[in-house]
Amino acid sequence: MIRIGLTGWGDHDSLYENQGSAHKLATYGSYFPIVELDASFYANQPERNMLKWIRETPDTFQFVVKAYQGITGHDRGENSYGSKQDMFSDFRASIEPLREAGKLAMVLCQFPPWFDCRREHVDYLRYCRAQLTDIDVALEFRHYSWFSSTYKQRTLSFMEEEQWVHSICDEPQAGEGSIPMVVHPTHPQKTLFRFHGRNVSGWKKPEGADNKSWRDVRYLYDYSIRERQEFIEQIQKVAEQSQDIYIVFNNNSGGHAAQNALKLIEEMKLKYEGLAPRQLQLFD
Repeated sequence: MIRIGLTGWGDHDSLYENQGSAHKLATYGSYFPIVELDASFYANQPERNMLKWIRETPDTFQFVVKAYQGITGHDRGENSYGSKQDMFSDFRASIEPLREAGKLAMVLCQFPPWFDCRREHVDYLRYCRAQLTDIDVALEFRHYSWFSSTYKQRTLSFMEEEQWVHSICDEPQAGEGSIPMVVHPTHPQKTLFRFHGRNVSGWKKPEGADNKSWRDVRYLYDYSIRERQEFIEQIQKVAEQSQDIYIVFNNNSGGHAAQNALKLIEEMKLKYEGLAPRQLQLFD
């Protein structure tokens, strides 16, 4: 099955015209069967949040949960946990309600641009996989070395052996801090596609820029019909080898993600059963 959605549900204004903010996730669930949960990256979420999101989504809805930033080293080791074991235990506990509800598609471990291909980092990936051994976990790199001519095949073989779901990315090609689109599934059941846009000039953070202003332009991109047709060919190729395909659009700096995703659903002639009803004015 091919499931298409977006990264987060709060910032896609075109979906929520003339509606209040209280029921955004419920409205989102009337358009898409999956979402990438990004709040989990910034903090391990309390049970009450997870239970609320479970209640607000249809029975068949699924979450791709982005791993807490301490797990992937984005915080450079500056977190409040006394040990890695405590951090992983808290993260696992936070996603347990989704697992019990059957709404956890996978965890996404997206590593930062400074996480390059070296022995100690390979060892840490093995450690992460062992900590999440009974969960489907997607792996995404941001450093080119993993897919250089020297290491590409070894990286893919490693992911297959360790049962990582491949997060296949379309993103700007901007040197070592980006990766090429490697259309190769590494897990027989699941593959993740993440479409970040192709804004090369905005991909790297300018010196002295604050995070907000940078992120306002980093994912500024509108995929063309031709580019979406290329994606369809790549998705269909992967679907021959991987049972379930999850696709999330992250090109939302200019609000393009939702419409790009809806267009791709239309172009692929996908029909989703069990979406939420759209008569949400009843709740306002």
